[in-house]
Amino acid sequence: MRILVTGAAGFIGYHVCTRLLARGDDVVGIDNMNDYYDVRIKEARLANLESSANFTFKRVNVADLQALTDIFKSHSPEIVIHLAAQAGVRYSLTNPHVYAQSNLVGFVNILEACRHHKVTHLVYASSSSVYGANTKMPFSVRDSVDHPVSLYAATKKSNELMAHAYSHLFGLPTTGLRFFTVYGPWGRPDMALFLFTKAILENRPIDVFNHGNMRRDFTYIDDIVEGVVRVADRIPAPASREHPGISSAPYRVYNIGNSDPVSLMDMIGILEKALGRVAQKNLLPMQPGDVAATFADVEELERDTGFRPKTSLEDGLLAFVQWYRDYFKV
Repeated sequence: MRILVTGAAGFIGYHVCTRLLARGDDVVGIDNMNDYYDVRIKEARLANLESSANFTFKRVNVADLQALTDIFKSHSPEIVIHLAAQAGVRYSLTNPHVYAQSNLVGFVNILEACRHHKVTHLVYASSSSVYGANTKMPFSVRDSVDHPVSLYAATKKSNELMAHAYSHLFGLPTTGLRFFTVYGPWGRPDMALFLFTKAILENRPIDVFNHGNMRRDFTYIDDIVEGVVRVADRIPAPASREHPGISSAPYRVYNIGNSDPVSLMDMIGILEKALGRVAQKNLLPMQPGDVAATFADVEELERDTGFRPKTSLEDGLLAFVQWYRDYFKV
């Protein structure tokens, strides 16, 4: 198939493109290559992708409707996997307009392009952050998600609502994926695991928020990619109205998480073992926009695709550390 992947030079986008290319798909990747974090790692990911004859890259910002439309006209993608977004909860507290442009304007541009160019399936990244202030565990896609605690989370919830409107009005099949704390090789330098690893190897203290009293459903990148690809291959049909809470539109939302929350302090302990070093811990209060715990219910993902993430944190962190030492020569 010809598949368009937005955010192709990003962490998840890079791995999704790699997997699609390995199975023989033609992949058109777009990315604006912004400097939210070190562009060099994006360039290195992109260089790996461009070694494939089946990969085409275009530097495009999804907020630029004309440039995006030109890509759809010239490449006619069958499936779109939309992973481009302004990421980060804390950054959204100080740079809100960037999120409005990328995550809201950019997303409606994607929806319009998919609508007018007869795309058969739009798969897009949502986030576990949409669960916000919810306290019922595990988080289920059937739960109400009306109380976001960051602008980033609000934009992701908005994406789900916008996608539903297009699925309902125009019959555009859409599937949203709520990712839970993704980690692994080629990860984002702004995320805790990357920051912890760098600081520990440089004998600097790590910042541990909420005094370490947090639990996260850490999900290894290979499991995320497997979920994305399986979902992309499964085009949602209009649903029967089995009860009033289910839409009849060709629209789905799934959690992709490990369903095994781990305390932050336990994660640090596993990382210390993988690195062979002990971290100096700077215990700090909870950050605005953060949540105490995440825990994915993946029953619907498993029911519809036959897949549930299974990589242990021990195995995943070891793979990350091996990649980090190799990439940075440390």
